[in-house]
Amino acid sequence: MSAFFAERPLVLAILVAHGMALLLWTAGAVLKKKGLRVGAGVVFGVAFLLNTAVIAQRWIEAGRAPFKTLYETLLFYPWCVALVTLVLLALYRLGVLIPFASAACAGGLLYAASRPDVEIVNLPPALQSGWFVPHVVTYFVAYAALFASFALSLLALVRPAWKSEGGEAGFEEYAHRAVMFGFAALTMGLVMGAIWGKEAWGDYWSWDPKENWALVSWLAYLIYLHLRLVKGWRGRPALVVCLLAFVAVVFTYLGMSSLPSASDSLHVYQ
Repeated sequence: MSAFFAERPLVLAILVAHGMALLLWTAGAVLKKKGLRVGAGVVFGVAFLLNTAVIAQRWIEAGRAPFKTLYETLLFYPWCVALVTLVLLALYRLGVLIPFASAACAGGLLYAASRPDVEIVNLPPALQSGWFVPHVVTYFVAYAALFASFALSLLALVRPAWKSEGGEAGFEEYAHRAVMFGFAALTMGLVMGAIWGKEAWGDYWSWDPKENWALVSWLAYLIYLHLRLVKGWRGRPALVVCLLAFVAVVFTYLGMSSLPSASDSLHVYQ
């Protein structure tokens, strides 16, 4: 792993920046120092810019969007998490997401370093499509938004009475808003994937294990959205369902290779 970071110092710089953001925000929260929390936000933004540079560099090296391999997506997902976090920070002042997001981003980068599939892989003909970039980007932005909903759901369970600085809403409401956006993006990703599948393989749906679990993830959030409207389910029960739904997302992204049918899949990251 040390050799990996020696060859890719920008990735190490992103990892260090996220670690600093996590420590600064935590110290600011414990010591009740707003300046430290603001500093954490600045460092978090720097990490995002460095991550942007790494993706751009990989894009230039590969001559294509760097979303083909698990390694490449493990560089891209932290970028999406940081982007969504910065948007939520700007819209709702949800700086409390910074330590969660930094921890997730650092985890993704460390996982990438442990599986450094840095060799440039050419896209197979089926992936050489105009749907490749929008489909992947939409899905990963959805995954990032749903991570935010996961973190906010945890916070809502721990601090249900918390209100934002403007008194507008609490963690549960913000978690729900993140789910609404993430679910819309998941839906768009499913639709684009179906259209792409029809063009590439002649079928809208092939019951591939990755497709099946993508559907499971979508249905899990659909269940959450419906249960939240049912009397007695809003609040803690719905939040628990939201947490469990994100487990399905994580398995869809990282757990497919453990399935017996993974070797037959056209979508599973090996």
